[in-house]
Amino acid sequence: MIPDRHLLIFFLDGVGLGGPDPETNPFLHASLPNLGDLLGDSWYLRPEIPGQEGRIVTRRASLVPTDAIMNIPGRPQSATGQATILTGKNVPLLVGEHYGPKPNQAVAKVIQDGNLFQEVIAAGGSAALITPYPQGYFNAINSGKRLLSSVPLAATSAGLPLMTADDLRAGRAVSPGFTGQGWHEYLGYTDIPILSLVEAGQQIANVARYYEFSFFEHWPSDRSGHRGSLEQAIQHLEMIDQVLGGLFDAWDEANDLLIITSDHGNIEEKNHRQHSRNPVPTILFGRDHARLIDEIHDLSDIGTVVRSFLGLKDPS
Repeated sequence: MIPDRHLLIFFLDGVGLGGPDPETNPFLHASLPNLGDLLGDSWYLRPEIPGQEGRIVTRRASLVPTDAIMNIPGRPQSATGQATILTGKNVPLLVGEHYGPKPNQAVAKVIQDGNLFQEVIAAGGSAALITPYPQGYFNAINSGKRLLSSVPLAATSAGLPLMTADDLRAGRAVSPGFTGQGWHEYLGYTDIPILSLVEAGQQIANVARYYEFSFFEHWPSDRSGHRGSLEQAIQHLEMIDQVLGGLFDAWDEANDLLIITSDHGNIEEKNHRQHSRNPVPTILFGRDHARLIDEIHDLSDIGTVVRSFLGLKDPS
């Protein structure tokens, strides 16, 4: 049974709002027609004037620069940032530090004690992490050689199965790399369907329709921040924009809500290979976007938006 309303978090790992230096910020060179048409010029720059929040509200979408630091010293990290998004709690404050990439015991406990996947299921709704994992990943987890990151830990703590290669073949999941090409080249799954970037965005929207709450995780954007050249980062951003174009076209924006966000900055500053302390872009696309964007200031507020849209009770 297909739910009446749908909310998808399209998660981009390691994407922040950077400065205006064309030698370090790939956004200044990238051709991003879909995001540009949606949000206008220079949406990807961090606010530089104190007191100006840099919010953008258009007919179809809203953007707010979102604090990923949350009054904790140091550079934001993946485990605590992702846990904050999925719990609606300031996890770095609760555990006393930014931590990552994988959750330690303290971060894992916060996730397992309550997250959005659990809340949707407890309310009688449907939820899924719609990015799949190859068999080698499950083998490494089961052998103890690898730890679950915050996102799959949140999903499995709600009793949800992680998507597999079979789900990818059947169109029930979409590769973190979008097209499925990497499953052919690096993982040996030569029977996986290959999608164009636009088709991948459309498929994400199609899969999300089967759930009240779904989460798509694109982690290669963080890798592109840590590694590679400015030119490669430009190409990566252009790839994401094409996927989002397909997603926007297929999304029921009159009834459903799409949230695009990140856990910390990285790719927007190519003069180093560390995470940045920049705000991250949170984009709301679809129903009630202009009203709900007022709820967001830091990463812990994304949970508030999800609960408000889906009618979930705030566990606090």
